[in-house]
Amino acid sequence: METETLALFEHLSFEFLEEFDVFAPAETGRTRDHEPPEMMRGFLHCYYKDIYGIRPVARELNNTVVWLSCGFDRPPSRDAVDRFLTDLEHVIDEIFDHLVEQAALRGLLDLTYSIDSTDVRTMPADQDASKCYDPTAEEYYYGYGCTIVSTGSKIPIAAEFTESKQAPEETAMRVTRDALAVDTPIWMLGDSAYDTLDWHDYLLTAGVVPIAPYNARNTDDPLDIEYRVEDRIKEHSKDVKLKQSTLDETYNCRTGVERTNDAVKDCGLGHVHARGRVHARAQVFLSLCLRLVIAITNYERGDNPGSTIITV
Repeated sequence: METETLALFEHLSFEFLEEFDVFAPAETGRTRDHEPPEMMRGFLHCYYKDIYGIRPVARELNNTVVWLSCGFDRPPSRDAVDRFLTDLEHVIDEIFDHLVEQAALRGLLDLTYSIDSTDVRTMPADQDASKCYDPTAEEYYYGYGCTIVSTGSKIPIAAEFTESKQAPEETAMRVTRDALAVDTPIWMLGDSAYDTLDWHDYLLTAGVVPIAPYNARNTDDPLDIEYRVEDRIKEHSKDVKLKQSTLDETYNCRTGVERTNDAVKDCGLGHVHARGRVHARAQVFLSLCLRLVIAITNYERGDNPGSTIITV
């Protein structure tokens, strides 16, 4: 017997989790009842099945077929699940980075990056969350936000958890730098919210062409351009010229980040069930990790529609 999610664990090893100090045995000599790799597999299984929260996860992992498929020698207790998630919060960024590297090694990244922010909705009982405004949907919601850079086939490669969907400029700069640390693309796409001089100049200096619609509302004397880069390129090079048709065609690829956002929401980012900013952030990054694991699994299995893993 096996679970549908067993395919998620065939092509990736989670033994690297044992290298993190946070998972080391306690100084008193007490060892863990369950090792980090099997606990990680357990959480990935649960998030894939839309199961969140300590009690629901512990209950699911007490299913005999599930805990055997995840590699446990016996079902974990609720305390073991809670302890692992608490420890995971300290290293979830590094785990995400490791999985991004695995995706890059498999050639899943391409030469066009896109950046966008999305809403992270949570329960009103979360006292750390706040009432936020989603300008795209033109509505208010309760929760947080997440800024994501994606590439390839719905591959998130950099992200940051934010107080609301409308992230500050320094967040965009930080996530952009993180994305370029993975690899250097040719293009970087963003909507009009990224029509800032610092963002454009940083990317151009790095040899990347940024494409974001020019926001004429930012000035009393608007330029006759469609994209900010048309003006900024003059500051960086007198020899480089960009065709309007090329900019338009490339910018149309920005819908890829929206598909990535939807895919990550299907992995658990859509509605956070954790309470508190720290727990909510951990769930968001676990959702990002699951999306990477699914993408890598689909690649290794040849994206076979008849396989047991569902393409998210």
